Amino acid sequence: MKLLYDAPSKKPLSAGDEGVVTMRVWPSDLDFYPELNNGRHLTLMDLGRIDLAIRTGLLSMIRRNRWGLVVAGAGIRYRHRLMAFKKFTLRTRIVGHDGKWFYFHQSTERDGITHSEAIIRAGVTSRTGIVPVHDILKAMGQTDWPPGIPDWVRSWADSEHLWPWSHPHRTTVRSSQYFQRS
Repeated sequence: MKLLYDAPSKKPLSAGDEGVVTMRVWPSDLDFYPELNNGRHLTLMDLGRIDLAIRTGLLSMIRRNRWGLVVAGAGIRYRHRLMAFKKFTLRTRIVGHDGKWFYFHQSTERDGITHSEAIIRAGVTSRTGIVPVHDILKAMGQTDWPPGIPDWVRSWADSEHLWPWSHPHRTTVRSSQYFQRS
């Protein structure tokens, strides 16, 4: 929670800037190996996005408009273990938007080594649905930020229709469906 209290006193950021937060792996973050639990990576990345939202003014604008934040997709890659009590750096950057969603790239690093990386698709919600990115940027006074996302993000986003649980009329996925050949 210290991170949330410190964020407002840190240097303000624009939507295209990188947020950097130093963290430590605590006992409550561990699995039984003892390393940072894979699910905990994503939880700590939530905090990195909140830090960025505070420092860009996004969070105060969301509160003013009675909007909310939502994560609509995530892909993560684990490369190296983060062991108990070790300090690490969490980097968060918005790499683009497609008019509806913001796409965040986040990474955990220690001693120059990347331990995990994630792509997160997130948006802002209102009572009527997803708030268009243009409206959000306008409210933040950052309308000069054009839409677009890197090719690697587009590939990730476009692959979603291939996932077995992405079909609107399918209510369950049977194990045999994972192994079907095209």
